[in-house]
Amino acid sequence: MGVSAVRQAVTIGFLVAGTVLLGVSFRIEPGSVWFYPSALALAAVWAVGALASGPVPLGDRRVLPPLAVGVLLAGVFVLGALIVRELSVLDDQVAAVTAYAVRGSGPLVAAVTLVTGAGEELFFRGAVYDRFPRRPVVATTAVYAVVTLATGNLALVLAAILLGLVVALVRRWSGGVLAPIVVHVTWSLVMLLALPQLF
Repeated sequence: MGVSAVRQAVTIGFLVAGTVLLGVSFRIEPGSVWFYPSALALAAVWAVGALASGPVPLGDRRVLPPLAVGVLLAGVFVLGALIVRELSVLDDQVAAVTAYAVRGSGPLVAAVTLVTGAGEELFFRGAVYDRFPRRPVVATTAVYAVVTLATGNLALVLAAILLGLVVALVRRWSGGVLAPIVVHVTWSLVMLLALPQLF
């Protein structure tokens, strides 16, 4: 088995493990102390999986452009949330996610949010992106959305499609994972602060 085949197998293995753990994490009751170790374990699976699958390029080291993209993307989501909360099906789905922030410990939830966002980008815009030499933006966005189905939450799947597309485009522009990480954690922190006020 060649190096490329081994890396492909490692990526798939960690993808399956992470998907299962994601599903388990979102079936833990909001406010439970078990949510934090499961979420951190998930972030570790994504990060270790990325590093085990091969080298992960950092790419462009500038922070301000991806920070601006993250803030802009968060603004789009906040505007979208004002519409979503009028739709009972999606309103309930978003409220189910914000319950983790409302019932949890603020600093711990923020830390988990940052670590998980960084881990996801290392894996999906690092290892998974590199497994698709043709159309990596579309492919990684699709894989990210399919994995998010494990949460059983439609709102998160829709968010994953838009977020995944943006960070994949940023990955293509920047040549590495640093810029997508900055976009993702910026977006996540704004969502963490804003959404509980709206739902």
